[in-house]
Amino acid sequence: MSASQTTIAIIYDYDQTLSPAYMQDEALFPAYGIDSQAFWKKCNDLVRKEDFDNELAYMKVILESLELDRPTNQELRNLGSKLNFYPGLPAMFDEFRTGLLLPEHSHYGVTVEHYIISSGLKVILEGSRLAPHVRAIFGCEFGEDSSGHIVFPKRVISHTLKTQYLFRINKGMLDMAQDVNDHMPPDLRPIPFTHMIYVGDGPTDIPCFTVMRQNGGRAIAVYNPNDATRASFRKCYQLCAHADRVKNIAPSDFRQGSHLRLLLEEMVREIADNILQEHRLELEAGVIRAPGFQ
Repeated sequence: MSASQTTIAIIYDYDQTLSPAYMQDEALFPAYGIDSQAFWKKCNDLVRKEDFDNELAYMKVILESLELDRPTNQELRNLGSKLNFYPGLPAMFDEFRTGLLLPEHSHYGVTVEHYIISSGLKVILEGSRLAPHVRAIFGCEFGEDSSGHIVFPKRVISHTLKTQYLFRINKGMLDMAQDVNDHMPPDLRPIPFTHMIYVGDGPTDIPCFTVMRQNGGRAIAVYNPNDATRASFRKCYQLCAHADRVKNIAPSDFRQGSHLRLLLEEMVREIADNILQEHRLELEAGVIRAPGFQ
């Protein structure tokens, strides 16, 4: 028996995609008096001089910076309330749930789900105003010792490992205990790639953009319209005009009527119409016509 495959997934990067600020600069560093410039210099030195992976360097320096004030994951989660987002969030999530799909889409069980895949700290995102609106959040995690304080990286998500989580969403394997490499026939996968939209902001999202393109999904590269240096825009322009990774770029503005919002709404409706058409064709193919009169 095949899966219903009536779910549409919109998947977002976090830093510079949903927020103009990095979560560390906005929530973690102020809470523990960490100097941002010194922190990132230590990370870069580990990468350049000691050949660390970027995300492992970042997790290591977090632990070193918090050595005297080793928090619990719950204390980090509480910092999520300090996060701020681009215009239109989190309101868009509610608006998508109540006013986007047509009655005939809903009749066939078409729904929209939201996911976040980030190389930042999952626990901080779990404490944010976005968390109640998303089906799942994937991000870097720390384990805890017997007293509940963070001690060691439990999970690290690099920009290349992000693609694993696209396949988890595709296969419905949101539990980390499930092996995403297990074979699953395409017709049993709850969310085909053709029902996915990925939203990211730059080169670190290239692996996800590539997976989406190769499997029939859709992708949008977003940029900060308030970046006076235009660096944010140039990243997206290169992805579209020269690297051929995405077809659409837009400013990070999620309000009704914005370019990005129009793109997302049109993509969702197009996917929903395709799902509807597929179901109608399946229904017609399964109907055996009664004999008529000559």
